[in-house]
Amino acid sequence: MAEARYSFLQRLLHWTIAVLVLFSLIAGAFLWAYGFEGLSSTFGAATAAAAYKYHKTAGVLILGLMVLRLCVRASLGAPAPVATLTAVERVLSTWVQRLLYVALIAMPVVGWLATAAGDFPVQFFDMTLPGLIGENQGLSQSLFAVHTALGIAILMLAGLHIAGGLRHWLVKRDGVMRRISLFG
Repeated sequence: MAEARYSFLQRLLHWTIAVLVLFSLIAGAFLWAYGFEGLSSTFGAATAAAAYKYHKTAGVLILGLMVLRLCVRASLGAPAPVATLTAVERVLSTWVQRLLYVALIAMPVVGWLATAAGDFPVQFFDMTLPGLIGENQGLSQSLFAVHTALGIAILMLAGLHIAGGLRHWLVKRDGVMRRISLFG
C-alpha cells in the first residue's frame, strides 16, 4: 500500500515558504538590531535600502504563497494522521501548524500596514505596492511592535515544528518526515 503523502505542490509550497521565512527572520533581526541608519553606516545606504526592499518582498511572497497554500490545502486536504501519533502529539502538532498558518499570514499583513503607516514604501521587488492605510506614526510604531512579537512567535512555533519533525525522523522513525519531504 502506498504511503500517504502531501501532494508535490503542497510539499513545494511548504519548503519554499520555509526558506523565505528563514531569510525573513534573519533579515528582520538585522533590520531590528541595526535600523536603517545603523545598516547604512555599517554596510552602506544601498545595502540598507536593498535589505529593506528584499525583506518586504519576501513578506509579500510569503503572504501570497500562504494564501495559495490555504487554497491548495482546502482543495486537496491532508493525509490522514500517522497511527504512531499519540493523542497529545496529534493535538500539539495540529495547534502548532494552525498557529504557524495564522502567524505567517498575520506577519506580512501587519508589516505591510506598519510600513504604510510609517510612510515608507511597500516594496515588492522594484514595484511599490499600495499602502492600504494613511500615515500615522503612532500606529506604525505599535504595528511594528506587533510585527516583532509575531516574528518571535514564528521563531518559537517553527522551533517546535522542527523539533517535532526531528523527533519523528530521528527517534520514532515513523515516516512522518517523508510525508512532507520534497524528494524521496
